[in-house]
Amino acid sequence: MTANVAEEKTPAVPVWNDPAVSVPERVDALIEAMTLREKIAQLYGVWVGASNEGGDVAPHQHDMEEAVDLDALLPAGLGQLTRPFGTAPVDPALGALSLMRTQARIAAENRFGIPALAHEECLAGFAAWGATAYPVPLSWGATFDPVLVRRMAAAIGRDMRAVGVHQGLAPVLDVVRDARWGRVEETIGEDPYLVATVGTAYVQGLESAGIVATLKHFVGYSASRAGRNLAPSSVGPRERADVLLPPFEMAVREGGARSVMHAYTDMDGIPAAADEELLTGLLRDAWGFDGTVVADYFGIAFLKTLHGIAGDWADAAGAALRAGVDVELPTVKTFGAPLEEAVTDGRVPEALIDRALRRVLTQKTALGLLDPDWNPLPPALDGADLDAPDALRGSIDLDGPGNRELARTLAEEAVVLLSNDGTLPLARPRRIALLGPNADEPTAVLGCYSFPQHIGVHHPDSPVGIDLPTLRDTLAAEFPDTEFRAVRGTGVDDGDLSGISEAVRAARDADVAVAVLGDRAGLFGRGTSGEGCDVESLTLPGAQQQLLDALLDTGTPVVTVLLAGRPYALGRAATESAAIVQAFFPGEEGTHAIAGILSGRLNPSGRLPVSVPRTPGAQPTTYLGPRLAHANDVSNIDPTPAFPFGHGLTYTTFHWTNLTVDNHEAPTDGAFTLALTIRNTGRRPGTEIVQLYLHDPVASVVQPVQRLIGYTRLDLDPGQARRLHVTVPADLASFTGRDGQRITEPGTLELRFATSSTQPRLTARVTLTGPQRHVDHTRHLHAAFVVGQEPVARA
Repeated sequence: MTANVAEEKTPAVPVWNDPAVSVPERVDALIEAMTLREKIAQLYGVWVGASNEGGDVAPHQHDMEEAVDLDALLPAGLGQLTRPFGTAPVDPALGALSLMRTQARIAAENRFGIPALAHEECLAGFAAWGATAYPVPLSWGATFDPVLVRRMAAAIGRDMRAVGVHQGLAPVLDVVRDARWGRVEETIGEDPYLVATVGTAYVQGLESAGIVATLKHFVGYSASRAGRNLAPSSVGPRERADVLLPPFEMAVREGGARSVMHAYTDMDGIPAAADEELLTGLLRDAWGFDGTVVADYFGIAFLKTLHGIAGDWADAAGAALRAGVDVELPTVKTFGAPLEEAVTDGRVPEALIDRALRRVLTQKTALGLLDPDWNPLPPALDGADLDAPDALRGSIDLDGPGNRELARTLAEEAVVLLSNDGTLPLARPRRIALLGPNADEPTAVLGCYSFPQHIGVHHPDSPVGIDLPTLRDTLAAEFPDTEFRAVRGTGVDDGDLSGISEAVRAARDADVAVAVLGDRAGLFGRGTSGEGCDVESLTLPGAQQQLLDALLDTGTPVVTVLLAGRPYALGRAATESAAIVQAFFPGEEGTHAIAGILSGRLNPSGRLPVSVPRTPGAQPTTYLGPRLAHANDVSNIDPTPAFPFGHGLTYTTFHWTNLTVDNHEAPTDGAFTLALTIRNTGRRPGTEIVQLYLHDPVASVVQPVQRLIGYTRLDLDPGQARRLHVTVPADLASFTGRDGQRITEPGTLELRFATSSTQPRLTARVTLTGPQRHVDHTRHLHAAFVVGQEPVARA
C-alpha cells in the first residue's frame, strides 16, 4: 500500500521532457504551454563573455547595441548564448565552468528548465583562447582534399563539444567573384564545385562531432560590387543559380547541415534577411531544409538602419520572420520588446513566432537540451573538482599534439609552388638573406577569424595562447648550418622605404634571398585582409612591391614567399623570381610547411583555389567566365592570370597517357565512362591533382568557357603508374536554361583532364543525345573517380 501511494505521488514528466514521446509531439506541447514572451525569448541570443574566474558569463558591451539586463531577460528564457569563449581571452577550463554555471542559471530561472544553445565561431579552428589555429578556408581549397578537411572539422567539433558549445558558425560557402573583397581568405575558392565539395566535407566533420554546422552567407555576399563589404550584389538569377547556390545545395543535401545564416547583402534590391523566396521558397520548400535560419550579426536590425526597407525595429523583425529567419543574433534587438508589441497589436501574426519556435525547439530537443537528465556539465569537466576553479586552470588543452599534427598536414598540402627555375629546393646555401615584413612575424600565418587576430589584438597584455614559430625560426631549424641575415625592409602596409637599402645590401651578400611578403589579417580596416579590409587594386600592400623589385635588381636569386589572404599581382616578380611560394594564411604550423618545401623535405602538392592576377586592376574576374570575360579583341584590358586556377608545381614530373572513352555518346539521363593512365616520371614520390573540366561549345544560354566538374588526388612513387577510371553523369552538364529551370540538353561536349584551368592534358569529345531534360536538386552532383589497384606496366 505504501509503495502504491509513493507511485501516485511521483510527479509525471511533462510531455516536452519525455524522450519516449516523438519530437514533434514534445515540441507542440511545449509551444502550447508557453506565453508569447516565453516563445520570443527562444528566438534571440545574448552576446556574453565567459568569466576567467569560472563565474557567470557577463553580457558583452558592443558598440552597436545597448547593454543587456540578463536578470530581466532570464525568467522568460533564452534562446542562444553568443560566443562565451570567443569574446575575451579565457582559460578553456574556466570558460567551460563559467558556461556550465550560466547554463544552470538559465535553466533554473525559466519555468520550463530550457537551457540556451551556445554558439561560437570556428572558421579556421575553434575561436577560443589557446585553441588550435588551423589554415584558413582558402588553404583548405588549395589542398583539393575533402577527406583531410573532414578530419580537421571533426577535431574542431570535438573540442567545441567538450567544453559545452553546440553550434559553430562555419563554413563560409561564398564563391569568390572579386579578389578585392576582404573576406576572400574566409572562402574556399573561385570555383563552385571546389567550394561545394570541400565545404560539404567540413560540414560532415563538424556534424559528426555533434556540432550544428551553420552555412554562410546565404547568398550572394561575395558577389558585391567592386568587392566592397556589404555592397549590393549585381547578380542575375542564372549566376545565382549556377555559381553561388551550388555549394549550399550540396551542403544541405549531402552534408546534413542543421543551420543556415543569411547574408548581409541585397540582391536586386531584396536583402537576403527579408527574401522569402530564398529562405523559404528555395531553401525549405525546394531543397527540403528543416533546420534553423539564423541572422548574421545585427542583420535584422540592418533592414532598418542600412537597407531602409523597415520603418522601425518591429517592421524589421516581421520582415525577417516572414522571410524565414528563426533566430536573431548576436543579441536581442528587434526580436525582443518590439516583436512582442508587434504581435500584440496585430502587425505580426503569432503563427510566424510559432513557426520559428518549432524549428528552434526541435533542434534543442535533438541536442538533448529538453531531456529530463540534461546536465550542464560539459565532458571536459567530468570528474573535475568544480569547487576549486584555480586548480582547473590549464587542465583543458585545446591545442594538443593531435591537433597540431593535423594542422601541419593541412598546411603541408595547402602550400602552392607557383614557379621555380630550379632554385628550389634550396641546396644548403651558405648564406640566406631573409627579408620582408612577414619573415619574423609570428601572426603572419593567421587569418582574421583566428582568436589572436580577432580578439587577442584587443588584449595586448594577454599571451597569444598558442605556439607560433616564425619563418625565421623554422628556416633556422631547417638549415642549421646556414648563416641568416634578417632585414624587415618595409612594413606590410606602412609604405616605409627607409629599410629597403639595407635589405638590398643583405641580398647582395647572400647566396639566395627569401622575400616573405603578404598581408596582416584584421577587421574593418585594421588589416590588409579580412572582414571589411577590401582593397582598390591587387597590388601588394604598402611598399612591398618596391622592396621586391629592388631585390630582383640585385642579381641574387629571389625566392618570393607570400603569406596572404588573397592573391596579389606581383609585377615583374611573376616571371623574374627564382621561385614563388604561395601560402594562404596556413595556420600555426604553416611556417614548418613552408620551410619543408624550401628545403625539399616536402614535395609541394597544393593547387591554386583562386587565380593569381597578372595585373592589379583587371578585377573582377575569375577563370569561371564566358568567352567575353577572357582576353579578346574588343577590349584593351587583358584579364589573363599570371597563374591560373588549379595551378601548382611539384618537385617531380607526371606523364598522362592512353585516354579511352567507353561510350562517345550517352543520353541526357546517362553517363560517360573514361579512363587514363598517369605515371610519376620523376625521382621523388609526388601527388598529382587530376582536374576534370567541362567545355560546352554550343548551349542555349551563354556558358563559361569551362568549369570544374571533378577532381582527385593521386599519390605516386617514382616510376609508378595507375589507371584512373572516371564516370561522368550527364547531369554534370546541366545549367539554368532560359525558362529559369535547370536543364541537361543534347549536344557535343569536351571533357578536359587537366593540371589547371589553362593546362589540359587529355581531352575527350563526347555527345549527349535525346531530349532536353529538366533536373533538380536530386540530380547527380559528382563524377566518380576510381583508381585501379593494379600497377600499369612501364611503356
